[in-house]
Amino acid sequence: MARMALGVSYDGASWQGWQTQPHRCTVQDTLEAALARFMAQPQPTICAGRTDTGVHALGQVVHLDGVAERRLESWVRGVNALLPTTIAVQWACTVPDTFHARFSAVSRTYIYVVRHARVRSPIVHGRVGWVHQPLDLVPMQQAAQCLLGEHDFSSFRSSQCQAASPIRTMHELQIEQRGDFFIFTLRANAFLHHMVRNLIGALLYVGQGRQPPQWIEILLAQRDRRLAAPTFAADGLYLAQVEYPAMFGLPAPSLQTLFASHLGFCANDS
Repeated sequence: MARMALGVSYDGASWQGWQTQPHRCTVQDTLEAALARFMAQPQPTICAGRTDTGVHALGQVVHLDGVAERRLESWVRGVNALLPTTIAVQWACTVPDTFHARFSAVSRTYIYVVRHARVRSPIVHGRVGWVHQPLDLVPMQQAAQCLLGEHDFSSFRSSQCQAASPIRTMHELQIEQRGDFFIFTLRANAFLHHMVRNLIGALLYVGQGRQPPQWIEILLAQRDRRLAAPTFAADGLYLAQVEYPAMFGLPAPSLQTLFASHLGFCANDS
């Protein structure tokens, strides 16, 4: 018997978030039901980060205990055969008892994809955010620099957030344009509830010319959620990658590989 880690991806538009709920229309409930059938016993899981309704995952990580020894490929193929098409195990790896999907994580990376176009697209509906107003990349990149490092992110924290502290460290925040798509990449030690969607809303205000880049720095200092921009839609948000110490030996595909394999629709420059 051992502890197993699984890499999981899912289309969050079909689900009411990750965390188990009484109605059982969540990713966790559906994954655990498939695991219970695969293992012929109830199988609880622990995840790296709980995603909200409509939020997707390219690289969610979960762990589970008390698993029988099987070929790793059998875990992937066998569990996926019991899952709906909107959820898929990408890899499986045996890990030591010291590994914990949440507490062993060094950082988490989210990607937000915004499509900038005059008219909405039904083809990528639910998979990207949409902005039809003029959008300027450079001011958003300037504003993003204010968010790097350790800060009190109270101005970007949901009122329902249960975290003990609003202090987080932003390691990376990059914004690039690929044709009609703006790609936001955010990597931090951890994120507060709705923090990414609140940051995207504020950065888009800057990109639309509604606020100057320095406004982001002012919001950080004010520590008041009421003064910031509205929470942006969940559609374009992806939990892209969770980083762990190398000693655990987990698969670690690059962000570029993940992006190309799952989000090829916005990979071409123009």
